[in-house]
Amino acid sequence: MKNFRKILSIALSVLMIMQLGAVCLTAGAAGDYKIVSPYADVVWDGEGAWGAYKGSLHSHSTYSDADDTLEVMVKESYKQGYDFLAVSDHGITGVDWDEAPFFHPLYLYQFVIDNPFEHLTTEDYEAIKSGTYDGRGYGMTPVLGANEFNNLSLTKNHVNGHFLDANEGNGFPGAENELGYEQAVAYIDEHGGLSYINHPGDWLGTNSNPDAVNDEANIKFFGDLILKYDSCLGMEVFNERNGTTGYDRILWDNILMYTLPYGKNVIGFSNSDAHHPGTIDSSFSIFMMKENTVENIKATMQSGAFFGITRILRANDTIGPDKDMDVANEGLPYPMFSKLTVDGHKITASVTDAQYVQFIADGKVVGGRMPVNGNGTVTLDLDTIQGAEDFQYVRVEIFGEGGICISQAMVIDDGSEPLGFAAKEPSFIEKLTAFFKGTKIYAIIMEIAAAI
Repeated sequence: MKNFRKILSIALSVLMIMQLGAVCLTAGAAGDYKIVSPYADVVWDGEGAWGAYKGSLHSHSTYSDADDTLEVMVKESYKQGYDFLAVSDHGITGVDWDEAPFFHPLYLYQFVIDNPFEHLTTEDYEAIKSGTYDGRGYGMTPVLGANEFNNLSLTKNHVNGHFLDANEGNGFPGAENELGYEQAVAYIDEHGGLSYINHPGDWLGTNSNPDAVNDEANIKFFGDLILKYDSCLGMEVFNERNGTTGYDRILWDNILMYTLPYGKNVIGFSNSDAHHPGTIDSSFSIFMMKENTVENIKATMQSGAFFGITRILRANDTIGPDKDMDVANEGLPYPMFSKLTVDGHKITASVTDAQYVQFIADGKVVGGRMPVNGNGTVTLDLDTIQGAEDFQYVRVEIFGEGGICISQAMVIDDGSEPLGFAAKEPSFIEKLTAFFKGTKIYAIIMEIAAAI
């Protein structure tokens, strides 16, 4: 009897240990995840290393509302070391730089103020593409078919369209407010282009109301628009001098947290939006590519294997900077990634010309600021961060004397199926409201009310 009880006790103990082990294994599996990086395929060094190409996908000329001609803007971008450039004039789809694009009567005022319409000569255009112009030694790639939509908008609900045919989108007036955003993105999608939201803080009026970037209705509106159209890649995070867009990084974080459960990353763009040569050095991007070709630029826009740079940004107490920054046109080297890799739950950033690095997860700084004396390497081990398994993404920011450099979001994938998104059909009242808010009359009334 004693032996039987002893054997039974041992058997029960073994069974309990096995059950406990099964629970632990199940818990471990449920808490496991992988970090999905848009930079996973980048070859950072050694044979076949990819290049880091500087450029802007959003700039202007006197063919719309800029202060300087297409010739001046292209040549100055080339002079400042740009590797690629898209001229996205308002309501005018970009063509080869030695041709005159679509003429819009709206911009006849340029003649009145003595701003001519001038493009490049074919000789200069070919020299810029090949890199022989002024003996630079490497060419600048024109990214044609770009257009900033809603050119007649008073509410600045602008959308950049890319890779459109030359006869598409010219003169597209656009409605105001939400309706105008929807119309522009839908048109670009229908015509096989790619789009993203330009300077959303301008439309939201975040200069006078910074909390608008945290408003759930605003987050849902942009999030739903990006989810509804696969061709809508994301939004501008940095735009020119960030005068009306100083809090768009925070809006970006909020939209990421909204869209990622549905399985869609939001690509953050950084563009000069230059209207004169003085702002070409304000904000731009660094694309990681095998070669500097239009095909690779398009693929990189979609994959997110690029970084955003700005020289100018106002302070904020959420994710920094602590003080306003303005170092455009001072010739300072901008901070940059020489490598950004993932190993298990570790993210390692090798950086240059940096003062410190910070990691942002779900809109908050995690792991603290990591000082870097010029060039160095920092690692964030998510296994040391409590609750990291619940993060939706991590992105990296470098702060330096010459500006700020940001990575795209690296997604935390726990293996669960993404939610299904179905665009809600608006009610009759919602359609009527959107139509009224989309009119010029409504926009003018609101402008007068704001002025009063």
